[in-house]
Amino acid sequence: MGASTSTLPTNVQADSVTVAPQASPPSQCPMHQAKKEGCPMHQATAASTENASYPVPAHQEGAYEYVECPMKGGNRPQTADDIDPSNMMPPPNQMPSPDQPYPLSVVREESSIPRTHSEKHWVYPSEQMFWNAMIRKGWRWQNEDISADDMSNIIKIHNQNNEQAWKEILKWEALHAKECPCGPSLLRFGGKAKEYSPRARIRSLMGYELPFDRHDWIVNRCGREVRYVIDYYDGGEVDKSTYQFTALDVRPALDSFSAVWDRMKVAWWRWTS
Repeated sequence: MGASTSTLPTNVQADSVTVAPQASPPSQCPMHQAKKEGCPMHQATAASTENASYPVPAHQEGAYEYVECPMKGGNRPQTADDIDPSNMMPPPNQMPSPDQPYPLSVVREESSIPRTHSEKHWVYPSEQMFWNAMIRKGWRWQNEDISADDMSNIIKIHNQNNEQAWKEILKWEALHAKECPCGPSLLRFGGKAKEYSPRARIRSLMGYELPFDRHDWIVNRCGREVRYVIDYYDGGEVDKSTYQFTALDVRPALDSFSAVWDRMKVAWWRWTS
């Protein structure tokens, strides 16, 4: 969702993926105008709603201004509506970086991941945001480096990884369907690429490769915060139909009795199935 970047394997090139996946239309498109019904246990009273103030993540503030309906598509040029009236400048994370060799799309895609304290979903970064994030982390473009087409593919792979991670989380959360019948939402997340999980370290000692990235996602299970650890492993060649190349290891962190019990149950089911 945010422009969290990691070093991707060199096999992610423009000619390795050519078919775009079918994406769900953004919620502001005409076919998505119906209002969602909130879960009863999530509905606050009028008084508490007036007093509640939930901060919006910086990279999600105004994100839907950059989400395009499928029938529009293409690169979205910046318009006068994008200008911040406080400084008469476009959004900083959507501005081309100095010496950028080619223009990049500022269009953002809506995810299928519900955002806690909001009726909206998390929104993925644009190509331009992803590029700027890499620049901030010290990466510099060279003539032999990625092309504009590569950036487009990297964004698709990034988004697909997150969608797959959420699907895996939903499988774990299905164990708590009675406890949270309306389903979970994502509260926040963070990248920990160099902080290998104990499980990843143990696998490494056994001769397996270390993950190229790690994320910790904090999920809201109907008012209860649950942390998930996601290790990202190189899965080989990119699947041209789905943009998948990453093998994900998704599981609840062992920081509560409930999580330990879930892990034990699933391990037993896998062992006996």
